[in-house]
Amino acid sequence: MHRFKLSLRFPKSISSSYRAIHDKTQFDNAGPVASVLKSRAVVRFRGPDTVKFLQGLLTNDVRRFGEAVGENTSTLATPNLPFASEAPMYAALLTPQGRFLYDFFLYAPPRPDTKLDKTGSGPGPDPDEALELFADVDASVLDELLSTLKKYRLRSKVDIENMAEELYCWQRFGGNLSEKSFSVEEPEAAGVGWGAGVDPAGMSASHGGPLGWQWFKDPRLDCLGFRGIFPSNTTPPLVEADKETDEQNYLLWRIENGVAEGSAEIPKGEAIPLEYNLVGLNAISFDKGCYVGQELVARTHHRGVIRKRLLPLRFVKDSGEAEQKVSPGSEVIDSVSEKKVGTITTQLGCRGLGVLRLDKAFKGSNTLTIQGQKDIKVEAIRPHWWPAEWLQEPQHQSAVV
Repeated sequence: MHRFKLSLRFPKSISSSYRAIHDKTQFDNAGPVASVLKSRAVVRFRGPDTVKFLQGLLTNDVRRFGEAVGENTSTLATPNLPFASEAPMYAALLTPQGRFLYDFFLYAPPRPDTKLDKTGSGPGPDPDEALELFADVDASVLDELLSTLKKYRLRSKVDIENMAEELYCWQRFGGNLSEKSFSVEEPEAAGVGWGAGVDPAGMSASHGGPLGWQWFKDPRLDCLGFRGIFPSNTTPPLVEADKETDEQNYLLWRIENGVAEGSAEIPKGEAIPLEYNLVGLNAISFDKGCYVGQELVARTHHRGVIRKRLLPLRFVKDSGEAEQKVSPGSEVIDSVSEKKVGTITTQLGCRGLGVLRLDKAFKGSNTLTIQGQKDIKVEAIRPHWWPAEWLQEPQHQSAVV
């Protein structure tokens, strides 16, 4: 199927089409939009040791994918009910020293025992068939990531396969999408058929066909919308012809919400997971047991004080917004004390992300500037999804000291 590559047309440039996080954006007026994420690639894990292998590596509790389907999910294979499927999971692989390496969005396709056969009249494939999991990962480090995983594999019975040509990752976001839908799966795409309506992707999945992919709520935050992996030669359900937009718009949406993604935005081998808010993004389990790099993560978490965190930033000048004037790696300083406050990690137009000291970022004195560019002011913004205690931690530490 031919896919039309259309971008939404805005009266302003992408970098200036947004204002504050709580303001009405042009995406709110345009409604939900979707982007194919060429910055991500899909990997498949298959074999009897799949869950055990990933459980010993990743920060989240992968055992959920190996458990029996719960009571809240239908396992009855019928064209009139949603097929059984697990919600995706966000996780990370760390260095032995507890620094970030790669992030993973894990997906489990519908289980074989929840499908009908090709005729739709009998049980599907053998329920003892080897477990499959898929992951969308940072495409820029795909070869390196695959090499790292295969080094850890040793004698584990799990095949690791590059599926980047067969499957694409998509994100659906914007408008009031997260407000109007509360199910784990996008309701319109999860059901095989309700009444007179039939969803072809869902029907294919219930019959064991190859196109049974669907939209899931982003496992990090509701405000990020829906995510899924789909065959590379098709357009996902619910993507209107005039609502497919450039991936840069998704990047801007994440920046607005203070969420980094991938090894470029979360510096590989350097980033401390808790400073990049991976706990708040549901990427870390503190109950699962051992995994690579666990010691530093657990110690930092239980100490209870995170002095620096990743924040959404706005770059402004006296004449207005400062577009394309700041680059990743630039240092943010306090113009009064001349001391470093943090570092810019991501930039798009006049917006960006940076890891800043919380006690300096929100003191309200408007003294943050870019090192060597004192005409550019830096405004830090608190994302609406942050828990209140994150801002209380530095204050509590200062009182203790």
